[in-house]
Amino acid sequence: MFFFRDLFSRKYLKFHIVATLYILWVIWVGSAWLLLGFPIIYDVFITKKIKWLFWKKRINGKYVGTKTADWIDAILFAIIAAAFLRIFCIEAFTIPSSSMEETLLVGDYLFVSKLNYGPRIPMTPLSLPFTQKHMPFFKQVPSYSEKITWPFKRLAGFSHIKRNDVVVFNFPEGDTIVPEYPGQSYYTLIRQYGREFINNQFTLVYRPVDMRETFIKRCIGLPADTLHIIHGIVWINRDPLPVPETLEYNYFVRTDGTPLSDEFLRKQGINQDERHFNQYNSLYELPLTNDGAENFKKLPYIKYVTRYENTHGMFATNTIFPFSSDYQWTEDNFGPFIIPAKGMTVNLTARNLPLYARIISAYEKNDLEVKNDTVYINHKPVESYTFKMDYFFMMGDNRHNSADSRFWGCVPENHIIGKAFLIWLSIDKNKKAFHNFRWNRMFKKIH
Repeated sequence: MFFFRDLFSRKYLKFHIVATLYILWVIWVGSAWLLLGFPIIYDVFITKKIKWLFWKKRINGKYVGTKTADWIDAILFAIIAAAFLRIFCIEAFTIPSSSMEETLLVGDYLFVSKLNYGPRIPMTPLSLPFTQKHMPFFKQVPSYSEKITWPFKRLAGFSHIKRNDVVVFNFPEGDTIVPEYPGQSYYTLIRQYGREFINNQFTLVYRPVDMRETFIKRCIGLPADTLHIIHGIVWINRDPLPVPETLEYNYFVRTDGTPLSDEFLRKQGINQDERHFNQYNSLYELPLTNDGAENFKKLPYIKYVTRYENTHGMFATNTIFPFSSDYQWTEDNFGPFIIPAKGMTVNLTARNLPLYARIISAYEKNDLEVKNDTVYINHKPVESYTFKMDYFFMMGDNRHNSADSRFWGCVPENHIIGKAFLIWLSIDKNKKAFHNFRWNRMFKKIH
């Protein structure tokens, strides 16, 4: 009689709720080892044999503490709750560059959902929470340790990545950093100056996948898609991709000598660092949407408005993926390129190997080399390769001012962090205090 009465007492009710939530979480994570935490929950709520809150006194089964102890409780709870939300639910992100304008602006603060595609279990679990990959005030000291690493695992999410989703991910070429050139990709530097020179002259820093810089772009190509860019227009599986209203290209705008004022350009949403002007022929190069270009054409002092297009593929082999003279692609004329998918098999030759070399060696951890036009993987000659992961092709909405998959290839699925879904704050850093809030962008959903 007393046993059944205890089962519905207050302490048992709390235990049942917490235990149920914990078991559901363990099932979601999919690790039976986490069940070892169940006895701790039982002791905290039922047996109370161990003094878990050791900084407090326990009187008659209840913890009593000073104000300092209460503050410790509050701080610990806040840290644990925030860390849990950051790992499994949502994370804040800031837009640092103009690569996604006009969809996202510099100074936008976003929430990124990890539940949409499923949260990624930390691959480097020994890290100081809420730090940006290095210790505060000590940029040369990492805030994480690789003594313990976990394999890539993604929990179940609400959906899969869809075409045109705005996605946050770890920078694929961010595995190696040259601290003296923080804004430059290591692989771009070695293509320009040679691997031996860079390795000998500079100190290199190596980072695991989940500690690399974070990027945000729009997913244009999905696994197994055939992507082709023709005159700046993206084609997917032989169909042109609809052009959103917010998409920007660089345009040449020539006037009759009448200068375009700073105030006028600001009203058009063009920042100072996005403008290029040749005073000798009154020629501007500006990022504009299609509607913006049409508005410029209507001005009486404009001679012409022409969209920029890079057609010189022979000069882009060191900057445009796959960095081979056999593929003279540019950011405006690219492909066709088949995006790798998990389980998909491709025939390998010395010619098409540049398309997949980094995927095979760096992302899927194989030893790769070519001898006498024969491809060797893990020291065995091969004629084909089957991919182990899905890959995605990402592009910025500001097409001529975006470092994206056209410049460094596909994004592996283990680099995906989450889906950007909401702008919660937006600040224009070019304006003075109290006038720099973009109120019309607050709590705006991202499309």
